[in-house]
Amino acid sequence: MRWDNLRPDGAADTPAVPLFGAVTRTFDTPAFRGMTFYEIRARSIINRVPAASHVPFDYTINPYRGCGHACTYCLQGDTPILMADGRTAPIAELKVGDRIYGTRQQGAHRRYVITEVLAHWSTQKLAHRVTLADGTRLVAGADHRFLTDHGWSYVTDSPRHRRPFLTSGQHLMGSGRFAERPKIDDDYRRGYLHATTRLAPTDAEALQRAAAFLRHADAPHDLGSPTSSWRKGFLAGAFDAGGDLGPAGGDLGSAHCGLGRASDGGLGRAPDADLTIDDLTITASDPALLDQIAECLDTFGFAHVSERPGVLRLRGGLPERLRFLHTVDPAVTRGRSLEGAAVKTSADLQVVAVEPLGLVLPLYDITTGTGDFIADGVVSHNCFARNTHTYLDLDAGLDFDSKVVVKVNAPDLARRELASPRWRGQGRSIAMGTNVDCYQRAEGRYTLMPGIIQALTDTATPFSILTKGTLILRDLDLLTAAAAVTDVSTAVSVGFVDADMWRAVEPGTPHPLRRLEACRTLNAAGIPCGVLMAPVLPYLTDSPAQLEETVRAIAQAGATHVSPIVLHLRPGAREWFLGWLGHAHPRLVPRYLELYGRGAYAPKAYQERIAAQVREAAARHGIGRHRRSGSHRITPPAVAVAAAGPEQLTLL
Repeated sequence: MRWDNLRPDGAADTPAVPLFGAVTRTFDTPAFRGMTFYEIRARSIINRVPAASHVPFDYTINPYRGCGHACTYCLQGDTPILMADGRTAPIAELKVGDRIYGTRQQGAHRRYVITEVLAHWSTQKLAHRVTLADGTRLVAGADHRFLTDHGWSYVTDSPRHRRPFLTSGQHLMGSGRFAERPKIDDDYRRGYLHATTRLAPTDAEALQRAAAFLRHADAPHDLGSPTSSWRKGFLAGAFDAGGDLGPAGGDLGSAHCGLGRASDGGLGRAPDADLTIDDLTITASDPALLDQIAECLDTFGFAHVSERPGVLRLRGGLPERLRFLHTVDPAVTRGRSLEGAAVKTSADLQVVAVEPLGLVLPLYDITTGTGDFIADGVVSHNCFARNTHTYLDLDAGLDFDSKVVVKVNAPDLARRELASPRWRGQGRSIAMGTNVDCYQRAEGRYTLMPGIIQALTDTATPFSILTKGTLILRDLDLLTAAAAVTDVSTAVSVGFVDADMWRAVEPGTPHPLRRLEACRTLNAAGIPCGVLMAPVLPYLTDSPAQLEETVRAIAQAGATHVSPIVLHLRPGAREWFLGWLGHAHPRLVPRYLELYGRGAYAPKAYQERIAAQVREAAARHGIGRHRRSGSHRITPPAVAVAAAGPEQLTLL
C-alpha cells in the first residue's frame, strides 16, 4: 500500500495513516508557521519505481512526504451526498467502498461519473456557513473547496498564502439543493399502493416494494386522505408502474414514467457535445388518472406541460428531475442515472454569504476516486492525497504543503539498504527530489540529506538530485566528495524568471534568479547542474519573448542543459491550479479547459512547439555547447612522482 513503508517498526498491523506513533511538531517561526511535521521511523527508504511509470530512473529516495493540498476536514455530518443509485446519504454515514457520484473533465465539459469512497474520517474544526441564493446552507471548514464557475475556491482566504476563496456573487457548480427524502409512513404506503394497484407495475423493485407495503397491517390501499405524504407515495407508484393491465384484467388505465429525449433530428452527437439530462415524462391513457398525477405535481411546485393527449412532461431538466426523485423516492432505480450529464450552474447557486459560526463542530471528509463528490447539490472537493509517484509534476500547488511527514531515520535506512548484498555493486542509480523536494525548507531543520549523501558516497552509488531550492549548496562539499567516486548529477527547477508570476504561483520557493545562482555555483564546483524549465505555463509564461528571457538567464547561469516541461494538470494539481487561475486570470479558464480537455497534459503539438522554441534559444545562447550534460565524476588530479629529497610538510 501507498504508506506501508511509513508504518513504525513492529506495527505491521497498524494503519499507517493516521501515523501511529508519530511525533507531531509545530514550530512558531515565520518559515514554518501553520505547518505540522510528523516525525516517523520508516521501515524502508529506497523505493522502486513501478514499471508503468514512464520516467528515466528506477529507484528513488524520499526523506519527506508532503500532502499536496493539506489535509482539510470539510462538511457537517448531516450534509447529504449523492449516491450512485440517485438517492442521498449523510456524509457521516458513508463507508469506504460506497459508490457515489463525482465529476470528471471529459473533452470540453465536466461530467457526472460514478466513483468510490476510498477513505472516510472526521475531526473537529472551526465551522463556517456558506449560504446560496436557493437557500442551501453548507457548513464546512475554512479549507474546504467548492467548484465555482471560475474553478475551485476555498471557503475562506488563508493568512499564510494567497489562494482563491468564495465571495458573494460567485456561482457554485451543481444541480442545486437536494430535496428531503419522504418519510415512509402509512399515508405514503397508501398512496403508493393506490397507484401501483391501478397501473400494475412489472419492474421487480416496484413489485417488491408493493408486496412489502401490502404486508404492512396498517396500510390499506384505499384512497384515504390525499395528504402530502400520500401524494408523494402516489407519484412514486406512478413512476414505478410500467404495465398496461389493471387488477382483475380490467383496463383501468396505464401510465409510463421515464426520461423523454428531445429529438436531434437524426443527427449524431459529437463525442464532446454538451450531453444533457432530458425532462421526465409521464404517460397515462386514463385522463382522470393523468389529472390526478398533474394535481400532485402542482402540489409540490413541479412545472409541467401537456405535450399531447395523455403525456405530461416535467420541466426543468436535471435539477427538477433530481428534486422529483428525492421528493417522492420511487423504488425503481432505472432512470436515476446522471452519468455523462454535464455539470452546470444557475442563478440559484449564487453565493450570498460566507460567515464564521464561531463554533468548533464535528466535520467529516472523504477521499474519492475522482477527487470530488456532490454535497447537497454542489460539487465539493475531497481531501486529495497525492499519488506517490507524481514524478516531474511540478505544479504550483506543491509549495503550499502544510503537513509534512519526516522520515527521521532516512540516513540510517539508506546506509543499511545500500550495504545489503542485493544492492551493493549493482551500479543502479537513485533519483532524489522527483516526488517531493528533498531540499525543501524542512531540510534546513532536520538535516537528513548529508547522511543520505554520505551513505551513497560510501557505497559509490550513482545519484541525481532535482530541487527548486538553494539549500543544496549547504552540502556542496559532500556532493564534491561523492562526485570523486561515483556519477553525480543535479538540476534546479526554474520555469520562468518573471518576478510577479513567481510571487503569484511559487511564493514558497526562492526567487528564480537565486535558484539559477545555485546552478552557477554547482557547476563552478565541478558538479554538473542543468535546469528543468518547469512548469511552462500556457498563455502566462510561454510567449517567445518570455521563453527567450528565461533561456537567456539559464545560459548566464552556466547550466549544462535545459529541458522544458509544460505544466501538467493531474488530479489534485488540476483543481488547485484552475481554482487559482479562475481567481487571478478568469479569461484564461476556457482556454485551459480546451487545452487540457482530454487529460493531464497539453496537446503534443503544443509541447513540441515549446520544446522547439527553447531548443533554438538554447542554441543561440550556447547552452550545452562546451559542456556535456548528465551525471559526472570528478577526476582527481594526477599525483606527480617527486624526486627523492627534502619533503615539505603538508600545510593544513
